[in-house]
Amino acid sequence: MIFDILTLLPEACEAYLKASILGRAQKAGLIQVRLTNIRDFAFDRHRTVDDAPYGGGDGMVMKVEPLVAALESLPDKPRPRIVLMAPQGQPLTQALAAELAGLERLVIVCGRYEGIDERVRKLAVDQEISLGDFVLSGGELPALAVVDAVSRLIPGVLGGEGSAAADSFSDGLLEHPHYTRPPEFRGLGVPEVLTSGNHAAIERWRRKESLRRTLLRRPELLQTARLSPSDQELLDAIRGEQDEATPGATLAKTGF
Repeated sequence: MIFDILTLLPEACEAYLKASILGRAQKAGLIQVRLTNIRDFAFDRHRTVDDAPYGGGDGMVMKVEPLVAALESLPDKPRPRIVLMAPQGQPLTQALAAELAGLERLVIVCGRYEGIDERVRKLAVDQEISLGDFVLSGGELPALAVVDAVSRLIPGVLGGEGSAAADSFSDGLLEHPHYTRPPEFRGLGVPEVLTSGNHAAIERWRRKESLRRTLLRRPELLQTARLSPSDQELLDAIRGEQDEATPGATLAKTGF
């Protein structure tokens, strides 16, 4: 898969893209990430990429000409989806990452200042994506988050094909706890079931703890998660355990 990132700060992206999983994926030819400096397409000798907004107000706005010129400089095949990282965009979810992972090519535009000239949206942008209801100084961090989240879902990038499938949100639930050596640390041990060698019991424990963590931390996710009859039994057991541990207190019951 090919990623094109349009940014005013390519140096802010380079180190992360070269490191760890993304760096190895590029070396293996599984993904290609290209950085385009929007400032290279400014029309004046000062390489101006922003200007004061029409109508007045604080801050500056990214100019339309350099952004559109940068977009038009990119290869037109394979036809990309062009996304803008913006606070008002569609929230990035695991489901959206999986959808994007099915594309051949993704172009990501990183805004700066107070935002971009609205005409860029109308002329070129197919979709807007947000990391959440907060504002950052620019789109570089969100763009890297998109590349990372999408790349993990491309076959071969993680090595173990089951790794991404076990991540939080992949099946609608939060992921279960993990443990590794040593078997005890400062009085805290590893659950015995994980060292039992009983794979069926281990899978049941992991599923139960995934349900427990989701129920305690993100109960709204259970409304859309695909739950089996055995999952419902585990949830009932978890609620019963909580009731016994804390008399008079119950976990939120939301019809699951």
